[in-house]
Amino acid sequence: MSLTKKSVLFISLILIIDQALKFWIKTHLKIGDEIPLFGDWGKLLFIENNGMAFGWEFGGKAGKLLLSLFRILAIGGIGWFLSVIIREKHNTAFVLAVSAIFAGALGNMIDSAFYGVIFSESFTSPAVLFPPGGGYSSLFHGRVVDMFYFPIIETTWPSWSPIRPGESFVFFRPVFNIADASITCGVFAILLFQKKMLSGFDKLS
Repeated sequence: MSLTKKSVLFISLILIIDQALKFWIKTHLKIGDEIPLFGDWGKLLFIENNGMAFGWEFGGKAGKLLLSLFRILAIGGIGWFLSVIIREKHNTAFVLAVSAIFAGALGNMIDSAFYGVIFSESFTSPAVLFPPGGGYSSLFHGRVVDMFYFPIIETTWPSWSPIRPGESFVFFRPVFNIADASITCGVFAILLFQKKMLSGFDKLS
């Protein structure tokens, strides 16, 4: 199988899984609903955010639009870079890692661009796809769907602690989705195996 086909297949697989799970969450749960996973180790917790991976945000509608434009530019840049390393026949693992980053960025962009138009609100009941009265927002002002929450450690800082004494401590606190995980895994794979993945990178033209 050619590098191009491997990349396209990998990107398609990530996008299908990411979007299928988000559609299911949107149409079956309301915001704040949760489903236990692996006992007490994790849960599906439905939240939405206006921003980037793991709930980071830019403020207001202007910030949201700016973030969407940044995403479009980033996806275009990653897509261009991916096409170059495929054409130059770089390491397959490197191509797939960049493909994962591209797929994750595109997956969250789909939420941001279109979910506000095609879904109703999810605050009081599961969302309706293509509601008669229109979606909850406008193009490029949708919210990203997150659902994976793994509070592996839930405790309280001791009163004598110099850091946040008496306050709650949760590890791992961020709620994320398949797209976020795809970006993170792609980046970490490149960082951990950069010597092997980037061998011959000097040949890039």
